[in-house]
Formats: sequence, C-alpha cells, structure tokens
Amino acid sequence: MAKDTFLNAKRTLNVKGKLVDLALPRVMGILNLTPDSFYNDSRVSTVDDALRRTEAFLNEGASFIDIGAYSSRPGAAEVSPDEELQRLVPVIAAITKKLPEALLSIDTFRAKVAAETIAAGAHLINDISAGGMDEAMFETIAALQVPYIIMHMKGTPQTMQKQAVYEHLTLEIIDYFSAKIAELKKLGVHDVIIDPGFGFAKTLDHNYEVMSQLQDLQVFGLPILAGISRKSMIYKLLGTTAGEALNGTTVLNTIALLKGASILRVHDVKAAAECIALIEKLQQK
Repeated sequence: MAKDTFLNAKRTLNVKGKLVDLALPRVMGILNLTPDSFYNDSRVSTVDDALRRTEAFLNEGASFIDIGAYSSRPGAAEVSPDEELQRLVPVIAAITKKLPEALLSIDTFRAKVAAETIAAGAHLINDISAGGMDEAMFETIAALQVPYIIMHMKGTPQTMQKQAVYEHLTLEIIDYFSAKIAELKKLGVHDVIIDPGFGFAKTLDHNYEVMSQLQDLQVFGLPILAGISRKSMIYKLLGTTAGEALNGTTVLNTIALLKGASILRVHDVKAAAECIALIEKLQQK
C-alpha cells in the first residue's frame, strides 16, 4: 500500500451536489422489485409496498436504498431493459415525491437504465459488472457525474460460477479494480465505490478468503462496499437457509467494518445500523 493512501482515502461522495460523509460507515437497504430474488422477504411487488419498505429502512438508519429490478441470481429470468425501467421508474418517482431525503441507488448493468433512472430522480448507480456487460456504461456514468459502485465479477450472472478459478484471488481482484478505476478516472468519474463481489464468481472458500483480506482493498483509497447479507456463503456453511442467516450476516458485517468497509448493503437495516454504532463506540476507546 502506498505510504499515504489510507491517510488520503476518499471519505465523501458528491450526490447531486450534496456531500455524503463516509467517515462513519453507512447502511444501504436492499429493495428488490423482482419476483425471483434469492431472499423472499426482500421482494416488493407494488409501489405502495416499496414506499413502506423504504420508509421503514430510513427510520431504521439507512442512508441509501438500493433498488433492483433484474435479479442477478444464477438461473433468474431474463428481463428486458424496457421491463426493468417499467419496474423502476414508478417506484423512483413515488419515493422521490414522498421521501425526498432517500438517496436512491439503482442496481443495473445497463447504460440506458442508468441514464433514465438518474433522470427520474435516482442518485447512484450500482453495477455488478463494472461496465463489463454494457460498453456504454462508463461513458454514461462520466456524463451523468453520479457516484458509481463497481463490483468484481467474472463472466455474467449466468456463467460466473463456472469461472470461479483463480491463481491469486486478492491480487486478481486488485488488478481488476486497478484497470477499471484507471479507465473511469480517465473519463473524469470522481466518485467510485468498490465492491469485492461476495458470491459472484467465487466459491464458498473464495468468499472467506476475500473477507480475510478485505483490508487490502484500502490500497485504492476508495470507499468499500460489503454486500454479504444473507448470502449462501453464510447459510451453506452453517447448514441453514437465507431466512436464518441474519446472525451470520451480522458477524461478517462486523468483520467487514473492522477491515475498512464504508457501506453495508443489507436486507436488515436495523441490525446493520446497530453493528455500526457498536463498532464506532469501540473505536472511540
């Protein structure tokens, strides 16, 4: 790690002119507008349901709401860009009108969806492919000038687990982000968040290797997002289900925070906010 990288780490995001301080980690609540996301309780099927869930997330301590309308679960149904937008735009409009304090992140790998949802009132783009599934995405983000979450993944959600082969996993993730960040900086993108992609093109053992070395990603001086919530890396190891994985999620979120995560992307906002509060108190001593 460069001598001054950590000291010069980026601690704020410019969200449509509003500076969001990440010195204290933030919670991102997951709002799924899909019928086939892996965790049933994260799904909402109507605009009213989305409003109620968003309001609850904000009351429980969420700073960001991550809205997805295309399931990245292996085997999930294909969704066209138009259908993705038909699911997203009414929810964005309703939340923006009723809960204008909500900072909305859109979970999409499509440039068209990114542009139209930002125009509809969203604030960030969360791209599981880091531009790899739509060659227009990076230039679109540069034009939009919004914070951009890039995740590590090989292949696509349909092929990724067949590509979970590495010689030096952490170094390969660092090389991946180095190339992506350099390209984004060249295009003038200022606010980038990195996500190591737990569960994406990684075996169970790979996921725990990434967690054990998560602090190494601080080399970039950029915010790190940890998306561990109720994933199979927890419930398969413990022999349970996604519905029973909250305790394991909290344990791994705690470790992620201690290793430098700035954003926890979760289904259970209250538990994550409490985790952050306890770690903050511990680190004051």
